[in-house]
Amino acid sequence: MVTTAAGQRVSYVDHGGDGPVVVLLHSFLMDAAMWAPQVEAFGDRYRLVAIDERGHGDTPADAPFDHWDVARDALAVLDALGISRAAVAGTSQGGFVALRMALLAPERVTALALLGTSGEPEDEQISAAYQQLAEVWIAQGPETVIEAVAKICLGEYDPSDWTPKWSEVWPDRLRLIMNALVGREGVLDRLASVGVPALVLHGTADLAYPVAKAEALVAALPGAAPLVLVEGGAHFLSLTHAADVNPHLERFFDAVL
Repeated sequence: MVTTAAGQRVSYVDHGGDGPVVVLLHSFLMDAAMWAPQVEAFGDRYRLVAIDERGHGDTPADAPFDHWDVARDALAVLDALGISRAAVAGTSQGGFVALRMALLAPERVTALALLGTSGEPEDEQISAAYQQLAEVWIAQGPETVIEAVAKICLGEYDPSDWTPKWSEVWPDRLRLIMNALVGREGVLDRLASVGVPALVLHGTADLAYPVAKAEALVAALPGAAPLVLVEGGAHFLSLTHAADVNPHLERFFDAVL
């Protein structure tokens, strides 16, 4: 656990190793354990640092925040570990944070791997629907909406390892993390300044973001490789389709780190 200069506590798992550092940033409602398939696949060749983003896992959220704040939290973890530069991988919400890390501290981010994510603000209608879903969750209990949430996030993947954690999210925390998610501004018009190598992967069965969001990211990032489409990949594809994703991540990191 790290405490930032602003007093925010941030939980993380440093998986160790002597290889290049890769920061791992999870999706909405998830935590650092989401990256278990990647730790198993190539944790022996890279120093993987998986962070619980604000309001998730063991990292608290006691007041309103945005993804810029979470990016600063992640940079503070690197400071505490004495790490000057690192690659960053993020799925969905983790990608929002990864992009903001690169914008805040371009000299510290060596490469970006972005999965199932977007550089755009949330669509207003979708934002309203997600906020309504959160209020139903709070008023009627998580069991009323968890099946729908799991379908959007995980597709056909078995959600049973995660739904118990979701059921334990307190109402105040749910509102805070949801407001951060749907209230984010777009950054596409700022990404021309992010010149590091970037890999964008997107599932063809992503129920949250169409492939066009990934295409826009590739177009906006000067150092982006061609878009990688994962056939049948769900929104949280680094978890749900790890066997398809991991070879691309390994080849990318081997080439740029």
